[in-house]
Amino acid sequence: MSRPLQRGVSGGVRFPESGNDLWDSQSKDKPEKEDLDKRGSSDHSPFALRFPLRLLLGNNSDSKYGNGIGENGFASDSFIVSSPRNRLKLMLLSLKFSLVVIVLLALTGSFWWTLSISSSSRGHIYHGYRRLQEKLVSDLMDIGEFSRGPLRLKESEFCPQELENFVPCYNVSENVELEVSDSNEIDRQCGHEPRQNCLVLPPVNYKIPLRWPTGKDVIWSANVKITAQEVRSSGSLTKRMMMLDEEQISFRSASHMFDGVEDYSHQIAEMIGLRNESYLIQAGVRTILDIGCGYGSFGAHLFDSHLLTMCIANYEPSGSQVQLTLERGLPAMIASFTSKQLPFPSLSFDMLHCARCGIDWDQKDGMLLIEADRLLKPGGYFVWTSPLTNARDKGNQKRWKFIQDFTLTLCWELLSQQDETVVWKKTSKKSCYASRKSGSGPSLCGRGIDVETPHYRELQNCIGGMQSARWIPIEKRERWPSRANLNKNELAIYGLQPDELTEDSDSWKIAVQNYWSLLSPLIFSDHPKRPGDEDPSPPYNMLRNVVDMNAHFGGFNSALLQARKSVWVMNVVPINGPNYLPLIQDRGFVGVLHDWCEAFPTYPRTYDLVHAAGFLSLETEQHRCTMLDMFLEIDRILRPEGWVIIRDTVPLIESARALTAQLKWDARVVEIESDSDQRLLICQKPFFKRQAS
Repeated sequence: MSRPLQRGVSGGVRFPESGNDLWDSQSKDKPEKEDLDKRGSSDHSPFALRFPLRLLLGNNSDSKYGNGIGENGFASDSFIVSSPRNRLKLMLLSLKFSLVVIVLLALTGSFWWTLSISSSSRGHIYHGYRRLQEKLVSDLMDIGEFSRGPLRLKESEFCPQELENFVPCYNVSENVELEVSDSNEIDRQCGHEPRQNCLVLPPVNYKIPLRWPTGKDVIWSANVKITAQEVRSSGSLTKRMMMLDEEQISFRSASHMFDGVEDYSHQIAEMIGLRNESYLIQAGVRTILDIGCGYGSFGAHLFDSHLLTMCIANYEPSGSQVQLTLERGLPAMIASFTSKQLPFPSLSFDMLHCARCGIDWDQKDGMLLIEADRLLKPGGYFVWTSPLTNARDKGNQKRWKFIQDFTLTLCWELLSQQDETVVWKKTSKKSCYASRKSGSGPSLCGRGIDVETPHYRELQNCIGGMQSARWIPIEKRERWPSRANLNKNELAIYGLQPDELTEDSDSWKIAVQNYWSLLSPLIFSDHPKRPGDEDPSPPYNMLRNVVDMNAHFGGFNSALLQARKSVWVMNVVPINGPNYLPLIQDRGFVGVLHDWCEAFPTYPRTYDLVHAAGFLSLETEQHRCTMLDMFLEIDRILRPEGWVIIRDTVPLIESARALTAQLKWDARVVEIESDSDQRLLICQKPFFKRQAS
């Protein structure tokens, strides 16, 4: 078995098992009287009341006769004062009496001082007790919810076949009832439909995706919901690139259309003023948002130049761009320019790309262009390819003129136009907005509107990002890969010191090393080997699509890349935790804000690994949904034979392990040598095949 996992990230909060630590700290300041009292037989002993009398009457416990009885059987008379010895006894008695009076006065003063403790102090003690009590009740509620979870799951173990590509929050019939005009643009509507408490099975002929980089160019046609007719009838450049045989869809360069994507990328670089697309890194470009990405071929080509392209597209009941892009091992998620802001912070991307993406940028009085501007970093590029730019009829020419004029009010510079492709550059200078003509263009957003948490926020009719301390032109940022290590000034924006990020990165390096060593015997346990041979290390390309459910600083992503694993990571920042998504985006990674009590905006079977460190502790504090709800969602987005790694407190790991049995996952708990309060739960989802009807 592999060596124990070392500490990878900061541990969770350890709650004491009792209140003894609190009372021990207080007892250090108590008088000797209470210290003696603590050694008594009970808390309610009258020892404290007898103590002054013992001072007065002396201690006769040494006598074999009690109650002041002498050896001769007569009572001793200590009040006779006729002799000097008796007078001495009387003086000693007086001293004892004086001491008793002083003690009584001290006790009285202490009593009144205790009564005079401020109400705020008593409130702190009370609220501290209440917090401990609420924590206990919370844990008991969790246990109750976990115990009810298996009963709910047993009602329907596997979803019906029509839900094998089911995406919650995108119910077509319900959106039609809401009078959505365009069936291809279906807005996200969570909470309007009952939860599907069942396990989503793969299609009948589903196969495990091919490993990267082969899987980038060849996918199994049964794994995606697209037909041969849809491929042949597609008019998109990237869609026409596909070649379909009986079992596979191929994107390889056997077709001359692949060279078209390479020429297209080369053209964009030249329009920016670069020799070719490999120089985009030198121009400050690392992250690209590809809107309506087709099937991800633009991002697949740029990946070789170390450019990270996030594909977003509308929800599609069939022939999904997002589903096929993810199947190729490329970043993608369901999202659309409708009435809501995208779930990314302002100033997130170095380039926005839209090649016949179907967005009418002149609609909604330019608000869609304002949203594009919000997402662009200062000095970033907006690339648009559309026949509208070469329109000959007056109607479309008028629309094109509106877009040209509106981008000027956004302080975008038109760099070049070739054929149908246009490239703009967003200004790097805030002074540009002040130099605009009075009343021209949208105003600047105020601090109350210009925020970094655009979760279900309506589109704004003002220019965002201007209030952010992250307004740093891409030309002045470090080039990739140095960009992953933010400098002192950039970290200061988030209240962090360089050593904090370094410590986080170092701990995640150890964690990733140990994750791989733990996965080795699990992956190869069924493979024959010679006696004495060690388990081989898992290949660097064992995993491709990874989601980190509680990304924090993005340290897990950084460690995977430094270990040269061929992965990309969707860094998810829960909405009920600290929002470090702007930091993650500034490091050159991709991520999203999300509420894990809702379905993640992706199709089933799209991730190879789900990672969650401290996630259960964060989510169970508020009890907005059950652990079963979240685990069912993990099962939905995880491909068959995919992996789950969870790190959390011992009680939560034990509860999670109980649920994995109901989900039919193979699971084992691993102790963490450097942190006895936490455990690792490593799970694998089995490959259940649906029987052909």
